[in-house]
Amino acid sequence: MNLLLPLNFKAEMNILLVEDEQKVANFIKKGLNEQQYNVEVAYNGLDGEKLSLENEYDLIILDVILPGINGIELCRRIRKYRPDLPILMLTALGSIQDKVTGLEAGADDYLIKPFHFDELLARIKALGRRRNLITPGAVYKIENLVVDGYQKTVRRAGTDITLTAKEFALLELLIVNKNRVLSRTFIAQTLWGINYDRGTNLIDVYINYLRSKIDKDFSPQLIHTIIGMGYVLKAP
Repeated sequence: MNLLLPLNFKAEMNILLVEDEQKVANFIKKGLNEQQYNVEVAYNGLDGEKLSLENEYDLIILDVILPGINGIELCRRIRKYRPDLPILMLTALGSIQDKVTGLEAGADDYLIKPFHFDELLARIKALGRRRNLITPGAVYKIENLVVDGYQKTVRRAGTDITLTAKEFALLELLIVNKNRVLSRTFIAQTLWGINYDRGTNLIDVYINYLRSKIDKDFSPQLIHTIIGMGYVLKAP
């Protein structure tokens, strides 16, 4: 299933890889260079923070266990000044709580070591496509909801609404595809780069987060559940 909007995704991206294991870093850098990605490597959290402040990147790949400052704290710091920059956490810490901690710190995706390079590449491409869901500078309106894709701001009935990076990405996906029912599988693959696990309620949880901010105190309701199919953003 493809997005309704044309996507102008190019393989060339500037990527910052923060990874303290030199063999792993060399393996990833070599593979991504072969795919026409430009990769700069930092071997500790402090250097990663410095580089992310001084340079423009399209994506950051971030280990969690790092010298200096760990990946969770680094992710939080990056999010303060680059709220829209895609961050992929790549780590051996694979428990559900580890994933939740990483995503709540602001990561857009979470890949567990050991991993297949093809899966890493697929997730990078998914994050690249996701960045182009809304045309830069475009302002989307439905009823009294206004989403500014460039400024990354949301207003409803004149009230500013603060969203996390993941919540904003979910709202982008819904509003770009307004009036179109999106399955949980499609949402999971587009926003997390993962296949939807029917044994989890990850998508439902984030839909509820978004509803509590977008719909709860406003009228009319815009986010609708289509039983057995998924979710749709539409006016009544």
